[in-house]
Formats: sequence, structure tokens, C-alpha cells
Amino acid sequence: MKIDLDFNVYSDSNGGDPDSKSPTLRSYHQVLWSKSLPNGRTFDLVTRSGAYLYHKSDLGEYYFGSDAITHSYRNQKSKQWLINQLPKDIRHQLFNAGATIGSYILFPNKRITGNYTINQARGINPYIDDRFDLTLECIRLFYLEQQNPLYETLKRYEDFFSLFDNFQGYVNHFLLNDLVDENQNILFYLPFDNFKSKPKFADVNDYLIYRENVLRFIKARNRRIDLYANQSLK
Repeated sequence: MKIDLDFNVYSDSNGGDPDSKSPTLRSYHQVLWSKSLPNGRTFDLVTRSGAYLYHKSDLGEYYFGSDAITHSYRNQKSKQWLINQLPKDIRHQLFNAGATIGSYILFPNKRITGNYTINQARGINPYIDDRFDLTLECIRLFYLEQQNPLYETLKRYEDFFSLFDNFQGYVNHFLLNDLVDENQNILFYLPFDNFKSKPKFADVNDYLIYRENVLRFIKARNRRIDLYANQSLK
């Protein structure tokens, strides 16, 4: 299957949320993440009624949903004081880049004992603020069994994370390598203080630094996806 790196997932979502309404995004997820696990087993994803994507085998039963992992904050009310200071093209560029496959991932989305899913928790936790670099740091710390703002949520999906053996296995599976350095440390979009304070933009310059780093990640991950697709999805 050919992966179009420039395809805008809003274009076939009929005005809805691409995470649930774009058939192209779902098909891209299905072919990209149906692949071998570190243990050599193939983790196949299928479509079925009542599930976005689904897997069932002796590895377990998993329901998955799509999640955008970059955020322009263009429509977030609390940041309009900042967004309104930006030229229109600056406002839209990150939003548009974030509508390509390089800006999306799968998370298990079946609620457990009525608690938040990973997607929900990272969106509402004030120490994450929907930033994926901070989410990935939580996942890294989780594999090290260290506390973090998403620890209890990630713990509920421990069986999913165990499929990848360790943090590097998770990063490799979802082609997140461009957000991690050679020592498996996160390449944060903005200076990081180990979750001592809530992330925020002090001014427009802060946002522009964030924006450039997110754009760089999307571009690099799209290249990585393209390379993987050309080598493995023939």
C-alpha cells in the first residue's frame, strides 16, 4: 500500500474528527502498525464492528483508537491570547502539517473500570497539556517503573506496553525515533524541568520554538514512515 505523506486526513473525514472519521487514516494505521513485535510474533490489526482497530490472539485482546500526537493549540481557548498574535500562515502551518500521518499514533482505547484512556488522560492532565514529548517521557519513565503524571493510566494498559519489551521496542515499533536521542532521552520541544511545573508558553517566542521543533519531528517521522513503507509494505 502506498502511504501518501502529504495526504490531509481532514479531507476525507466529512467535517468530523479524523481520528474516527477518516478512512484513509485508519487504513494507514492498519498497515503501518500491523507488524512484528520484538518477540518475533506478528501483531495484526483488523477492523470490526464496534472497534476502530482490533487485535485478538493469545497475546491478548486489544481495542485501539487513533490519536493526534502533535498540537498547534490553534483552537484551544486558553491559548487564544497567544495564537491571535501570530500571522495567519504561522497559525495554519503547524495545524496542516499535523494533519499528515506522521502526526498520528494508536493507543489502546477501551476504558478500564471507568477510568480515562491514555488519550483522554494526556489531554486533560495539566502537566502534559496534550504534548507528545511529555507523554513519551511518561512512557519512558513507566518502562523504568518510575512515577510520572500518567503512571496510573499507563499502568492500566501494562499488558499493551509489555508487547514491546522495553521503551526502545515501543519507540521502534511506532517509528518515534526522531523524538529520542541515542541514549533514549526525549528530545523535548521546550526546556523540561522533570514535571516540577505545568508546561506553558511564556510568550510568542516560546511558541515559535515549540512550533519549529514539532514541525521538525513531523517531517522526520514522515520520512521514517516513508522509508519503512517502501521497504516493508510492498
